[in-house]
Amino acid sequence: VNVCTIEDPIEMVEPAFNQMQVQKSIDLDFAEGVRALMRQDPDIIMVGEIRDLQTADMAVQAALTAPDHHRLKPTRFVVVTPEQRAAFGEHLAKALADLGETEPAQWERVKHHPFRAPLLVLALTTIQDHPKVPHFEQILSTGAAVQNFLLSLQAQGFASMWRSGAVVESNWLKQQFGLKEQDLISGIIYIGTAAKTIAPRAEIESQDFLKVWQQV
Repeated sequence: VNVCTIEDPIEMVEPAFNQMQVQKSIDLDFAEGVRALMRQDPDIIMVGEIRDLQTADMAVQAALTAPDHHRLKPTRFVVVTPEQRAAFGEHLAKALADLGETEPAQWERVKHHPFRAPLLVLALTTIQDHPKVPHFEQILSTGAAVQNFLLSLQAQGFASMWRSGAVVESNWLKQQFGLKEQDLISGIIYIGTAAKTIAPRAEIESQDFLKVWQQV
């Protein structure tokens, strides 16, 4: 198994691993390190930390190639950096209260959610009224963009999880990100390195979901 790591600094030398040290003096950061390691056909890439926006920016570039009827560009991405996770957790607690939750224990629980990963990205959908583009097409466009975003992260060697929950329905939380009531927080994407190998999904019988139309 070809295990590669990108660290800053390398805290413990492991002869069985292909370890790379971040070197800012030669512009070798985490994102550049991932690109370099992908050329070495790694089985596993372990990234010490995501500290900059390059990883997210590369994924956003892929996301923006999603189908977009009449180029309305309904999708926006907002990065929550590691330093802002505590503040974002406070926002989640207030959003839960805005939805009617009165249990302090539940407020405290959601405050810790942002610490599940080193980097978070919110996917937003700004709904526009257009005579040829119904709202559902704009929502689907964001869904396609997020899928591209996740695939880009995977290609860069990162793990990710797309989550939502009740808090994304809070109008108070929408307002904090400049959204209107009809707009959507389409998901909160958690980005990092998988703590364990993700088991492959069971194969799905496609014939249960695919049919050939015949006129009757």
